[in-house]
Amino acid sequence: MAKVFKVTIDRNRCKGCTLCVNNCPKQVLAMSKEINDKGYFFSEVANQPACIGCRFCAFMCPDVAITVEQEEAA
Repeated sequence: MAKVFKVTIDRNRCKGCTLCVNNCPKQVLAMSKEINDKGYFFSEVANQPACIGCRFCAFMCPDVAITVEQEEAA
């Protein structure tokens, strides 16, 4: 059974540095066209099913705005 992962981004902690987007090997993340409460374009999940759970995005985030959790596969 395949593992399923869920990426969560706290949009108001993100300052739009793009480190997570640039380091994701599966292009799960992208930059939003919206602006957060601090005035930054933030990263968002664009392709959740492609996530392999490597957590590179979370490790690279200087603002600790990203969590990656393994979910129960159906």
